[in-house]
Amino acid sequence: MKICIPTETDAGKSAEVYGHFGSAPYFTIVDTEKDSVEIINNTNQHHAHGMCQPMDALMGKLIDAVVTGGMGSRAVQKLNEGGVRAYRAIPGTVADIISQFNKGGLEEITVQNACAQHGCH
Repeated sequence: MKICIPTETDAGKSAEVYGHFGSAPYFTIVDTEKDSVEIINNTNQHHAHGMCQPMDALMGKLIDAVVTGGMGSRAVQKLNEGGVRAYRAIPGTVADIISQFNKGGLEEITVQNACAQHGCH
């Protein structure tokens, strides 16, 4: 399974999770089967609210899930349409989040419980 986690830095599994999906400086993709990490620079992190295109940076990465502090309902809907599920991150590092994810301890983000504006989390 490939899990994408928006992060503050490019420090791999020790990177801290970023609060919001679209404006994250980096996307850390963890392949849980291979125990590998790929870091992607989010060149679209500075955008007007509702105008972000984070999936452009992830094009062709075939991710299965996104774990983030928050995201808007439109992003959740687009991810779900592509077969990707979204989950609400706990504070901590990529390693902490992967551990919680594997235990089934993360809440799924749905269109109904998604953020309505930046600052919702």
